[in-house]
Amino acid sequence: MLNLQIELFRRLERWYESQCNGDWEHRHGITIETVDNMGGTSKRSLRVHMCDRAFEEIHENQGDDRNEFLCRVKDQVFVGQSPPNRLHEVISIFLGWAQRA
Repeated sequence: MLNLQIELFRRLERWYESQCNGDWEHRHGITIETVDNMGGTSKRSLRVHMCDRAFEEIHENQGDDRNEFLCRVKDQVFVGQSPPNRLHEVISIFLGWAQRA
C-alpha cells in the first residue's frame, strides 16, 4: 500500500510540474490542509485551481460529518474533503479527472 501511495504523490508532482509555465504556478497551486478537527478526527482538504471543466460531484455522508467524503469543482477550483485515511482517494479522483484532457 505504501508504494501505491508514494506513486500517487509522484503522479501529483508530475501533474503539477506539467502545469508550470512561468505564470500558472505563481497564481495557482496545490493545497493540502486540515480543515477541521471534530472530536479528535480531522478532515483533509485538497484544493487545486483548474480550468472550467465539468466534474460530477461525489458526496458521501451517511449522517456522520467526521467521515464525510466530498469531491467537487466550484469556481474553477477542485476541492476534495475526506477523513485522513481517505486522502489518497481524493488525490486519485483528482488525477483521474485532471489528466483526462
